[in-house]
Amino acid sequence: MKSSSVFALLLLALTGARAADHSADTAPGPAAVEATQKFLLADTHIDVPERLEGEWADVTRRAEGGDFDYERARRGGLDLPFMSIYTPAEAEAEGSSFALANRLIDRVEALAGRAPDKFALVRTPDEALAAKQRGLIGLAMGMENGSPLEGKLENLAFFRDRGISYITLTHALSNHISDSSYDDNRPWNGLSPFGREVVAGMNRQGILVDVSHVSDAAFYQVLELSRVPVIASHSSARHFTPGWERNMSDEMIRALAAQGGLIMINFGSSFLTEPAWQWFERMMAARKAFLEENGFDENSSEVEQFQKEYRETHLFPYATLDDLVAHFTHVINLVGVAHVGIGSDFDGVGDSLPEGMKDVSYYPNLVGKLLEKGYSAADIEAILGGNLLRVWRAALEHAAASGPGEVTG
Repeated sequence: MKSSSVFALLLLALTGARAADHSADTAPGPAAVEATQKFLLADTHIDVPERLEGEWADVTRRAEGGDFDYERARRGGLDLPFMSIYTPAEAEAEGSSFALANRLIDRVEALAGRAPDKFALVRTPDEALAAKQRGLIGLAMGMENGSPLEGKLENLAFFRDRGISYITLTHALSNHISDSSYDDNRPWNGLSPFGREVVAGMNRQGILVDVSHVSDAAFYQVLELSRVPVIASHSSARHFTPGWERNMSDEMIRALAAQGGLIMINFGSSFLTEPAWQWFERMMAARKAFLEENGFDENSSEVEQFQKEYRETHLFPYATLDDLVAHFTHVINLVGVAHVGIGSDFDGVGDSLPEGMKDVSYYPNLVGKLLEKGYSAADIEAILGGNLLRVWRAALEHAAASGPGEVTG
């Protein structure tokens, strides 16, 4: 689970508060299970590296805790998890982002190296498809927070060569690239001058631009600058959480789709329903008041106890599987099936996951619901991975046409 920002600390407050698992109530039929095994299933945001940085576990087999391991991924049909190379917002000021990002990439490489019969590092759509054909789970990587670039355009090529396929421009705080949707301090009114260079440079390097976490102004500036489709790697529809900038408005989804891009739906309950989002808003306010009244450090045991008691007296309103599916259908009704995919944020949203979607073994539940709504096999194939492969390939083809030495897929 992500370790920085007040929002992440509030997610921590849900630890141990996992809702009852109602998987028996939403057991998928054989057609759903078959679809997840047959079609390439990609999830563009899973926070395994940061989770293992905090507490190591052997995810090459069934692991206790967390949302991802090999056995559960196999059961869920997951073929292409994008391992999130996440650096907390505070690391930019500390000057530790570059080293941390490299250390997390090392973890992903070590995971594939330890279990070459189970995992393979992949950097292109063709490599992802080849890994599936060989019966392996392809580990791709996306960098969550562009702060490891450290103001140096040459670091784009460095991280591309290390296997980074997309970069989320910012995270919980505005950084040297972009304003953040979570941060009231917005020094750039969108992208910084360097951020504008970064978008163009990512296009040249074949790295997908990820607009999750950026401010609305930065989002529209990215669309103006990018010559290839962009993605929102783990966002949901603001239609269901009015006023919350972290999710995408209908106008933004239309603009994203008009350029050929994708919104990858986040599974966290607060991304899915207004009651869950408002629970976090109320807890954030209560926590802030408690800190100000007592003068405690935010990492103190007293604050931890406050959060525990708040959780016990204010039950968290978990989203349902139907709430999750509603985001997919909303996007499809707006812009068509070609512009949506999966960006769960597993291991990144704590125990706020919906009923019926508690870890990577549960993807068939989602597919089952989509089949019930009448979506075709071709639609399911597109949602699970086909849309992502198309956009990813377009980014690499643009880079190949931009100059020699680019990765193609």
